[in-house]
Amino acid sequence: MSDQAKDLVVIGSGPGGYVGAIRASQLGLDVALVEKDARLGGTCLLRGCIPTKALLHSADLVEEIRHAGDHGVVVPDVQVDFPRVMARKKKIVAKSAAGVNYLMKKNKIEVVKGVGRLESPTRVAVTGEDGTTTTLDAKNVMIATGSVPRLLPGIDPDGERIVTSDHILDLTEVPESLIVLGAGAVGVEFASIYGRFGSSVTVVELLPRMLPIEDEEISAEFEKAFRRREIECHVETRMESASVGESGVEITVEKKGERSTMSAAMLLIAVGRAPYLEGLALAGAGVNVDEGGFVPVNPHMQTNVPGVYAIGDVVATPQLAHVASAEAIVAAEHMAGVKTRPLNYLTTPSCTYSNPEVASVGLSEAAAREAGYDVAVGKFPFSASGKARILEATEGFVKIVSEKRYDQVLGVHMIGPRVTELIAEAGLMLQIESTTEEIARLMHPHPTLSETVLEAAHGVHGSPIHI
Repeated sequence: MSDQAKDLVVIGSGPGGYVGAIRASQLGLDVALVEKDARLGGTCLLRGCIPTKALLHSADLVEEIRHAGDHGVVVPDVQVDFPRVMARKKKIVAKSAAGVNYLMKKNKIEVVKGVGRLESPTRVAVTGEDGTTTTLDAKNVMIATGSVPRLLPGIDPDGERIVTSDHILDLTEVPESLIVLGAGAVGVEFASIYGRFGSSVTVVELLPRMLPIEDEEISAEFEKAFRRREIECHVETRMESASVGESGVEITVEKKGERSTMSAAMLLIAVGRAPYLEGLALAGAGVNVDEGGFVPVNPHMQTNVPGVYAIGDVVATPQLAHVASAEAIVAAEHMAGVKTRPLNYLTTPSCTYSNPEVASVGLSEAAAREAGYDVAVGKFPFSASGKARILEATEGFVKIVSEKRYDQVLGVHMIGPRVTELIAEAGLMLQIESTTEEIARLMHPHPTLSETVLEAAHGVHGSPIHI
């Protein structure tokens, strides 16, 4: 390990931390990366995005094979070999973590294993598993420690009957029944996974609708789709207590003044994530933390201490891997003194990888109206798409929200097959301030699912072609 002061010490190796380290190295900075886990990659790679999407793909295959007879392909006696499903997930995670390790070596980034804390704005102490402490001097520090599952007062996950999103990724068998508390992206993704693996699933949500941050029409369509899959959905429902017995968990819930009980083999707490700042000693270094536990930053991701930056889930921006990566690049470029541009969070794509998939970017119809826009809306259903019919995936629609005066696209909202891939085009619409006419006049390949975006753009002007 070099005794020379680093230009940057990054604490945390998730998709924010390791991306920031790479970008800083590309710009000529001498970088060290501090990580407390045995492997690099952070929550997203080890306990979030990558393992959940591996499980979701296995669940997609199960469902597709069960309906393969509709395509003339008969596969008798379809079974889920759950241990092999989990083994495949672990293999993908291990290979991805090794890939991050390779990127650190390629970019000459020094990796220091242990728990980091700020002794000062320019000094990071790293305590390893053996208790020894290494001190790193740095011109800049990037806090990229991510988040952990948010817990509820009085509800203590035991990893067996009451679990978090961390626990449920390491099950050894599929629970016979599962209650999911929280109908955000994390909750409904696990509901979608285990429902198709054979669990009887119930989703409980405090707010008035499923996927409450999405456009209201998307939420309504999503709840219908889940009910068609025999997943119970209880919205405007508060869990008051949970008790563990020999055979499972019983919860007491309240809805509109009426109390009732539900029981299942397992309860998943999926009510969001909390910033993880444990052990960092930010106060001692003069770094502010707000009442919500987040680190305030300026548009260049600087904290109140100029040489200390914070990105990702520890700041009060969307808790998404791609947001953390983008913020890290802005921070690295700013500290390197090169031209950069603060993020436009309105272009943040939101993706839910359940079945059906949901994706959105920009303003919902309600938000656009509340902002004072004279709104025009275009919609096109996947049921009218030739490619969707080929895929036997005709649920859902694409919805474009625009304003009438300049025809500018304000938001795009999708539910249906592979929309988490389609949403990137919509993000570009907002980034370049596209009009719906420009989208409608852009040729889209046929037959593809992307044609639904084209048709929704035509729909804004009342002239869709194929419906």
